[in-house]
Amino acid sequence: MLRVVVLGAAAGGGVPQWNCRCEVCRAARSDQPELKRSQASIAFSADGAHWFLVNASPDLRQQLIATPQLHPKAGALRHSPIAGVILTNGEIDAVTGLLSMREGSPFSIHAHPKVLAILKSNSIFNVLGEKTVKRVPIGIDQAFEPALPDGSPSGIEVLAFTVPGKGAWYLEGKAHPGGDDGAGDTLGLRIRDRATNRHFFFLAACAHVTPELKARLKGAPLVFFDGTVWRDDELIAAGLGAKTGQGMGHIAMSGDHGAIAALADLAIDRKIFLHINNSNPALLAGSKERKLAEGAGWQIGADGTEIVL
Repeated sequence: MLRVVVLGAAAGGGVPQWNCRCEVCRAARSDQPELKRSQASIAFSADGAHWFLVNASPDLRQQLIATPQLHPKAGALRHSPIAGVILTNGEIDAVTGLLSMREGSPFSIHAHPKVLAILKSNSIFNVLGEKTVKRVPIGIDQAFEPALPDGSPSGIEVLAFTVPGKGAWYLEGKAHPGGDDGAGDTLGLRIRDRATNRHFFFLAACAHVTPELKARLKGAPLVFFDGTVWRDDELIAAGLGAKTGQGMGHIAMSGDHGAIAALADLAIDRKIFLHINNSNPALLAGSKERKLAEGAGWQIGADGTEIVL
């Protein structure tokens, strides 16, 4: 049985963002606390006892406190059910939470060699000693079974694949520690329970939907998909930034080439947007954007959502 918990559903900065008074952030601070969301990450498990994270957001500590499934087990002085972390990119909101896991519990970090090169190039990540925290490179389209800390099989198969996107913004204009060939900067994941064959997809970033990606996602039981912005020029129109969604490597929800249109008619059982920016009006329950998204069969991700496949 495959279990998934949404630890965070927001894009970088969360909701409310610390320095923002946009409509969504104002509402989240006042009369609509249900709008609050931490930065995007999920946890999944095949047995309910050992869990893997997808990405480690800067909000990881508070996410773990809020998630009983990830608490230390009763009777143990030091323990964590977290067996590993799978990184889909090297962005700040995907890797910074690793620093909150520096207290000596064993787990593994699985990432593309380019992302592992980023970690290696920054000495602050040395607090995660490699004798305790193994760093395991993953290949494109090469399915693997992440092991539990004692070396036993997890019962889970993970397949990473390339997704149109961009490298970490803090490396723009600089030499990438892992090389500049573009491969491995943005990954999607297919995660499968080997016992039941149930599976789901996770894509926190995606610049556009290719025919190959449509073929992968067709008929999936569950898809978590990039929901950063509602419209491509959203940040510019709201006066919150100078970049478009495409300029940041993210597809818009709406529009003829947006995610809603691109992933329609693929017989996906459940579609959930996550990595949602505070600027996105689809976060507001009464908005026309929310109604359009839900009318098209999409769910707006929220922290704490648990799904059993």
